[in-house]
Amino acid sequence: MPAFVDRTTTGGTVRLTLCQEARGNPVSVDLLEDLDRHLEEIEADPSVRVVVLTGRGRAFSVGADLAAPPAQRWLRRETVAGDLTRLRRATRIVERLHLLPPVTVAAINGAAAGAGLALALACDLRVATDRAVVNTAFLSAGLPGDFGGIWFATHMLGAARARELFLLPGKLSAVAAADAGLVTRVVADEGFDAAVDDLARRLAVNAPAAARAMKQNLQAAATTTLGDYLRQESERMVAAFHGEEAPEAARAFLERRTPSYADAVEVTDGR
Repeated sequence: MPAFVDRTTTGGTVRLTLCQEARGNPVSVDLLEDLDRHLEEIEADPSVRVVVLTGRGRAFSVGADLAAPPAQRWLRRETVAGDLTRLRRATRIVERLHLLPPVTVAAINGAAAGAGLALALACDLRVATDRAVVNTAFLSAGLPGDFGGIWFATHMLGAARARELFLLPGKLSAVAAADAGLVTRVVADEGFDAAVDDLARRLAVNAPAAARAMKQNLQAAATTTLGDYLRQESERMVAAFHGEEAPEAARAFLERRTPSYADAVEVTDGR
């Protein structure tokens, strides 16, 4: 069976590459199953500090392949119940990507549309080559949207901007996508891979347990009340303070050296 997602590991960074480039790396059933398997393995591996999600060839992901055979689509128009079951199973993979403990980076190497754009939005950071083009796309296909794209955009950009982008679909250049807030930064195409690698290295040298706890804080800040957030934040702060990373960071600061977290023990908030 051909691979739909290629995985490579460099140090604490895992790169997941959507690798059906001949079709624009469409979001298919097989691709999602392959992606889900990799994400499950990453969840169980505390040595992974950064995950980079990208596409092979000229596209990040063009979204759902409307011309694909039924077996490769979650919506098949056989029964409403069957389609709903498959779609809910598929969208749980997007939630897993969004909640993944390591920091995630979408390296948007080309076109990203519909469900493909939603995968990018599920990541923590998004870096795009200057030749990339993004499109919410759903309404152009007569569909209201799936894979949480509207949820991500609303939380990232606010309700008014999300409405504009989804109710008025169309192609946005990488610069326009950055101006809209969909993309974190835009990099010249010739230096794109090097810029992504540099960003991954900068993220990977951070205290891993603290970075994971900070990611939990960032997620909780968008979904909980201030009181609940402060309770969770305090638990994570104290857990980190009692771990090995904070003392190592303090020693490194005083000794004017780069901290080493290779032997640090991961801490949890005790919940």
